[in-house]
Amino acid sequence: MNLRNRRHKPTAEVHTAALNDIMFFLMLFFLLASAVANPQVVKLLLPKSSAGEQSVAKKTLTVSITADLNYHVDKQTVGLDQLEPLIQSQIVNGEELTIMLYADSSVPIQNVISVMDVANRNKVKLVLATEPKKD
Repeated sequence: MNLRNRRHKPTAEVHTAALNDIMFFLMLFFLLASAVANPQVVKLLLPKSSAGEQSVAKKTLTVSITADLNYHVDKQTVGLDQLEPLIQSQIVNGEELTIMLYADSSVPIQNVISVMDVANRNKVKLVLATEPKKD
């Protein structure tokens, strides 16, 4: 037999106002951190690769080729004929220069080879950026 008074049951309350503030600040932090992560990259759909490793040299120059065959050097739009003088101006004595080539997966291979030729003529290392394959 239950002799307790049923009117005075304690109620359980959880105050979530502080948790909402924390979640908002975490979301804001990650949003800003992802926007600043690599600001010199043009958004492209990269080809897939099973070895998704990245190597970063001391001085890198980012060259991007978009799907509509526009060339970008560190977010600055340039023509293919302007690419070689721009690379030559970036070469400093004693410092190793590496070109990170980001080419959209729909770009014809001849456009990629033309950038590789410019790098080879100037004895600059070139790394082709890819996305890791998703199994």
